[in-house]
Amino acid sequence: MKLLFDHNLSPRLVNLLADLYPHSQHVFLVGMEQTNDQQIWDYAAKNDFTIVTRDSDYNDLSLIRGFPPKVIWVRRGNCSTQAIEQILRSATAIIQRLAEDDSIGVLTLY
Repeated sequence: MKLLFDHNLSPRLVNLLADLYPHSQHVFLVGMEQTNDQQIWDYAAKNDFTIVTRDSDYNDLSLIRGFPPKVIWVRRGNCSTQAIEQILRSATAIIQRLAEDDSIGVLTLY
């Protein structure tokens, strides 16, 4: 599974999680730092990424447009990049099930 980290998450997550999610990217690293959610959605769908975000807008897009792409919505208040890394690491098995289950489009993590 390839993850695409949204604006509201650190680009450092790409390297921090490379052992679990190789070939992942951050919107900043692919030149999409000024891109709107709809364009990011389309890019993720076209390039087989799962979007990781702290933004409810992608959940809304999934309800309206369906999936792919799939979305991992991290709903933790203000927290560090290390905390986000730990959330994603501890949810590895659940994230894998998201990738394999064609009936689930959004995974919410707290």
